[in-house]
Amino acid sequence: MAGVESQVIADVLTLDLAVFGDDRGRFSEMFRDEWFPQRAWKNVQVNRSHSVANTLRGLHYHHKQADYWHVLAGTLRVGLYDLRPWSKTHRASQTIDVSGEDFTGIFIPPGIAHGFYAVTDVTLIYVVDNYYDGADELGVAWNDPALGLDWKVPSVPIVSERDTENPMLIDLPADQLPRGS
Repeated sequence: MAGVESQVIADVLTLDLAVFGDDRGRFSEMFRDEWFPQRAWKNVQVNRSHSVANTLRGLHYHHKQADYWHVLAGTLRVGLYDLRPWSKTHRASQTIDVSGEDFTGIFIPPGIAHGFYAVTDVTLIYVVDNYYDGADELGVAWNDPALGLDWKVPSVPIVSERDTENPMLIDLPADQLPRGS
């Protein structure tokens, strides 16, 4: 299976997973190292997140961690913003709606600010290639107009205290921006 690269943000991949089913239900492989030949992927941690409807998480970004997301149940709207100064899509933004019914995976490389809005209650599994490191858990304000993300949020979302304190893009310290290629 080959991922399809985003037409908006370089190196972000979506994967339409093969689904096999019969009258008993459905089966799908969620992750294989070989789906990511462009990375020396080291799958070291798998996380599960459950969010109630109207929750917004993010935007977060990392210098040393890639994420691979798969929605198990519910619907979320992924928000992405390319912070990588060397990228041909630097400063591009994109939203992608994903549902547990879609059997779609999303690969998010380091340097891409990412978050999601829970359109419904949602359960998300995500694989990362480095252990959690608080020093590599950075953020930018999800609602910064400079990002150009159209979240289509119908009311004031539920946002963590930490995420409400994320700085605007213009206020990100230079030493926290992605560096290298």
